[in-house]
Amino acid sequence: MLYWLLKNVLVGPIIRALFKPWVEGSEHVPEEGAAIFASNHLSFSDSIFLPLVVDRRMTFPAKMEYFTGTGIKGWLTKTFFKGMGQIPIDRSGGEASMAALNSGLKVLRRGELFGIYPEGTRSPDGKLYKGKTGVARMALEAKVPVIPVAMINTEKAQPTGQVIPNIERGQVGVRFGRPLDFSRYEGMEDDRTVLRSITDEIMYELMQLSGQEYVDVYAASVKERIAARAKAAVEGARVAVDKAVDQTKVTAEQVRQQVEERVETARTQIEQVGEQIKARQTKAEPTGADEDPDDVAGEATEADKVADDAAGAATDPGEDADANVAEADAEETADQHR
Repeated sequence: MLYWLLKNVLVGPIIRALFKPWVEGSEHVPEEGAAIFASNHLSFSDSIFLPLVVDRRMTFPAKMEYFTGTGIKGWLTKTFFKGMGQIPIDRSGGEASMAALNSGLKVLRRGELFGIYPEGTRSPDGKLYKGKTGVARMALEAKVPVIPVAMINTEKAQPTGQVIPNIERGQVGVRFGRPLDFSRYEGMEDDRTVLRSITDEIMYELMQLSGQEYVDVYAASVKERIAARAKAAVEGARVAVDKAVDQTKVTAEQVRQQVEERVETARTQIEQVGEQIKARQTKAEPTGADEDPDDVAGEATEADKVADDAAGAATDPGEDADANVAEADAEETADQHR
């Protein structure tokens, strides 16, 4: 009931009006009886547009996470996907994958339509990737035809990770291919060579219908490599930042040491100038004629200035210029009295 309410009243009419999706090959959609719709997978919205253009009810597998959320958001997500006729699938492999196939077989044995993505996950880059053999096993066990379906431009309407779609009328399309009959392989559902042959035939038809470039590796493997490269890039950036921080600390320490050395040199020179001034004052005191008091005062003032500059450099060790000024002043004063 909820499926038809969403499709024909709440969601379907709005999507049709906004996107106006086009359809080719609708004559290949059976009016009755079970069938598997094997589709390429470009976007989350594939599972919305495909059932929308088929008059009959269609069931899709959806990843388990859509059905296990908590809180209000989790309940709404689970209700929506159940309402859209989707069933949970555990993609961890092994027995979990077999359980998902058995769920699909139940749908087919009821004479209904079942949609599946042989690639197992969305394409990471718009290319068509190697199909998994579960679709072939289901076709042989249920003894039903496989209808290849090419979703066109759904990745443009809703790119991966984008919640709000890009609305453009007539951009999204659905292209149905002729039904594929594999009854010649009946009873050979346990033969891996046969299952691979059937799957490759389905993928070839999808490549012809969609115009996508085919890559003979699993999309999940490509995603893992992309994630590994991204992780390595992040780790490399972190190491580079740490190295830069360490280098900055080393440089700051070197600058501090240089400033301290220059301040110490300036202090020594100031002390020497002070001693020279005291010596000249002592020599001039007996007669009072050899030294002008204004000159002595000027020398003392100059020495005080040099001392103040050196003290400023010591207070702010991050500035080389202050220490250099103190050193230059000390040297100039010393020269005047040599």
